[in-house]
Amino acid sequence: MAYIGVSPFNGVRRKHTYTATSNQTSFSGAGTEGATLSYTDSNFVDVYQNGVKLGEADYTSTSGTAIVLAQGASADDLVEIIVFDIFSVSDTVSKSAGGTFDGNVTAAGTLAVTGNTTVGGTLGVTGVVTANAGVVVDNITIDGTQIDLSSGDLTIDVAGDIILDAAGNEIKFQDNGTLIGFITLDNTDLTIQSSAQDRDIIFKGDDGGSGIEAMRIDMSAGGNLCVGAAASIGAGKLEATFNGSSFNGIVLKTTRSATGTNFIEFTNAAGDNAGRINHDGTTTVAFTTSSDYRLKENVSYSWDATTRLKQLKPARFNFISQADKTVDGFLAHEVSNIVPAAIIGTKDEIKKWNADEIEDGLAPDGASDGDNKLDADGNAIPLMQGIDQSKLVPLLVKTIQELEARITALENA
Repeated sequence: MAYIGVSPFNGVRRKHTYTATSNQTSFSGAGTEGATLSYTDSNFVDVYQNGVKLGEADYTSTSGTAIVLAQGASADDLVEIIVFDIFSVSDTVSKSAGGTFDGNVTAAGTLAVTGNTTVGGTLGVTGVVTANAGVVVDNITIDGTQIDLSSGDLTIDVAGDIILDAAGNEIKFQDNGTLIGFITLDNTDLTIQSSAQDRDIIFKGDDGGSGIEAMRIDMSAGGNLCVGAAASIGAGKLEATFNGSSFNGIVLKTTRSATGTNFIEFTNAAGDNAGRINHDGTTTVAFTTSSDYRLKENVSYSWDATTRLKQLKPARFNFISQADKTVDGFLAHEVSNIVPAAIIGTKDEIKKWNADEIEDGLAPDGASDGDNKLDADGNAIPLMQGIDQSKLVPLLVKTIQELEARITALENA
């Protein structure tokens, strides 16, 4: 049977019967029915003495727990108090006007929120939280709980914390059900990983709108770290794009007051030093390559430098991109047979895919080891030769020595 009231066990009418003592005026507590007298509105209380209904002037009903007679009863008088519950629903929160729960609220099923949800304390969830709008929390603890934000946002107040159980758990990011990346925690490491080969990891700063991209890990280029660029601009694992009129590309500062710090050190695959850029003075640096005698053998000091030097063809030219700037130098392929160590690359070389790039998924579908790399127009991409002109210095020095010896011989003849 349906009911409206305090409890389905008491109904809306309660009877409390008391047997009076001599000159008793106050009646409270449990009557012969065993129920303790209580009422919320004196207008809904009827008092009977020996079967006769008393008027409101014959008793006082203000305390909510007792009825006080105006005149004391005689011994063994039968006093009956009838209490009627007023129409109300106990302990409710209005849907239209809103309200506050003073105690705990437990939801056995799914809690769906279509508006903003503000949690001032700890939000503990064992099921799924679905938010079609924003969720704003001071602190959120996630321990095996799924939060579905497919239609809304999760905003964490800067004064609060996000706590994730670190026993190998993951924070997963999905796009319409497809996993695109995740953050993994264990006892020692925090791993941020993209789940697809071509999905980049991007870091942005706030500009009041879509954000300013500061750094990107370009996964389409094999994980190149790009600073200031939305995509890899070359084949470097670390690339920087910047406004040269306002910024420097890379700035390295040592806090060591003494000189001798290596700003950059280069090593081979075995970890052995191959060269360095060294802070060799307060305001100077030295660019060095390995030259220790312990790394060398078959050392010879008797060789003809002058003949080789005469084969070099110093020229004046301008680079195509700088038509108005004439410089002195060499054409790399004309030096390659004379001082091979000074030249990087070969004449008319083309960039090609190799097996490692194909295995790493960097090459286009169908590419084979040794195939030409093509630009957006389908043209082969040239691999330009380079020259390290410092490698010509030994040839110059040896030639000067040979000339000096010839001059001395002529002077002494």
